[in-house]
Amino acid sequence: MSSAATLTRRRLQYSLVAGVGLGSTGYIGAITVATIVAKELSGGSALAGLPGAAIVLGSATASQLLSRLMLRVGRRNGLAAGYAIGTFGALGAACAVILGSFPLFLVATVAMGFANSSNQLSRYTAADMYEESKRATAIGLVVWGSTFGAVVGPNLVTAAGEIAMNLGLPHLAGAYGVPLLFVGAATILTLVTLRPDPATLSPVVALPANHRPAALRAILARPRVFAAVVALVIGQVVMVLVMTMTPLHMTEHGHDLAAVGLVISGHTFGMFALSPLSGRLAGRFGTPRVIAAGLAVSAFASTLAAIAPPDGGTLLFVALFLLGWGWNLGFVAGSALLTEGLSGDERARLQGATDAMIWSSAAGAALGSGIVVAVASYTALGLLGAMLIALPIAAMFRGRRELRSAV
Repeated sequence: MSSAATLTRRRLQYSLVAGVGLGSTGYIGAITVATIVAKELSGGSALAGLPGAAIVLGSATASQLLSRLMLRVGRRNGLAAGYAIGTFGALGAACAVILGSFPLFLVATVAMGFANSSNQLSRYTAADMYEESKRATAIGLVVWGSTFGAVVGPNLVTAAGEIAMNLGLPHLAGAYGVPLLFVGAATILTLVTLRPDPATLSPVVALPANHRPAALRAILARPRVFAAVVALVIGQVVMVLVMTMTPLHMTEHGHDLAAVGLVISGHTFGMFALSPLSGRLAGRFGTPRVIAAGLAVSAFASTLAAIAPPDGGTLLFVALFLLGWGWNLGFVAGSALLTEGLSGDERARLQGATDAMIWSSAAGAALGSGIVVAVASYTALGLLGAMLIALPIAAMFRGRRELRSAV
């Protein structure tokens, strides 16, 4: 690889990291106030959970649509399209608050899911530029970009609301100035700086003259692909199951909002801040081993959350941090495994379908977590999360022969 090509790849990767940082700031800022806006516009709390489902629906739908678009117009234009739709979604949400329209707000929230999908698909865009041995490291660095949004996004909402009020607009309408500004900036940044298209820098892989891209069902049936997909989906489910109900569990047992905020901050730190380390570990020890390590950490964290005493804030902090890190290990390594041994068009279709499954399962987990706690308890929820880890372990055991070649 020439020094000029190396510098170009590095520049494009930093552009992707910056884009994810901007996009995640806007996205997380939007979801911070989504339930509050929904309650105000719908007149009660019964429908307050709908925006969460709507944005996940948008993310799942966009993963498929944007992946197909990328096959036709390239990664750069596909990512920019997702960010642009998300920007219009933020504008629509602000208008919905001003007009007092709950249906418009839900449609706008679906559109904002496209921005989140561009954030997620950016990791595969970075991986495209490198040979297989370096893809996990590239993915880890791009995922790390979300750390900025996780920290900054929620803290900008109040200031944006105050600016809106000074302009004579509703306070909550101002909150959507955050995604409008930051996701809009991600759109411009992607269009301007992501040149040449990262897909054009993908290392050339010799394919048979009669090669035809396999059908998606056939790709998913491959043992190593199946194992990676199951690990990604179940890892997301376990993380969302426990994380969703932890704030409510803590407040019901006497913890104040400061303690809740500290625990969730530790969780998001584990989810994103250690991504470069996860990528390096996957590059050093192989993606299957790091996926297995992530599953083990997630199972331990879920169990620890389950057995933590109700007043055990410190233990819950450790459990939620480990839950985030276990997810990150599996997410980075599993995403890297999905780039191995596949042609470019096969990767794009598979990655879009996988992200759609991840976000759909996340919606189901978020809804199901409340039911489990209502019927049983938070302890049962944590133990359920730990037991679900058996599914990807079984999938990896089934594909152990093929996975050995990825180590």
